[in-house]
Amino acid sequence: MKQFFQRAAGIAAAAALLAAAPLVQAHEYKLGQLEIGHPYARATVPGQPAGGAYFSIENKGAASDKLVALSSPVAKSTEIHTMAMEGNLMKMREVDGGLEIKPGQKIAMQPGNGYHIMLMGLSKPLKAGDKVPLSLTFEKAGKVDVTLNVEDPAAASGAGKDDMKGHMHH
Repeated sequence: MKQFFQRAAGIAAAAALLAAAPLVQAHEYKLGQLEIGHPYARATVPGQPAGGAYFSIENKGAASDKLVALSSPVAKSTEIHTMAMEGNLMKMREVDGGLEIKPGQKIAMQPGNGYHIMLMGLSKPLKAGDKVPLSLTFEKAGKVDVTLNVEDPAAASGAGKDDMKGHMHH
């Protein structure tokens, strides 16, 4: 009898893991030949006017497409930015005219260097565990609504919560 209950408990645990698997995979989005992976935002502190959002975009098609617009109800404006070292100085700039994704290309938006999304004029702080809607509009593929999972930057990368502190619109 004891073995029966141990086996049943093991089966129940395996079933629970299998049931949760689609939830993990559900954080990927597909729009035509574009795949958007793991959209997330970093938690912010009270009074912080802007936050960062990140995801990957992979173009599995034969033609280029371009991310031309973004919007979120939690921000007054939403912009594509790029960061790069120029000499000894990190420069952050808004990307004008949209972000092109060439055939076969994967763009990984991530903190620190490269592309990211700025959520400007936040209506309230982004708290770890929150879910934030974000609409992405592509020139050819059209529009897709994704959900940003708000993550604690210290837990995710060991970085401090003030990564975006001092970031101003330019």
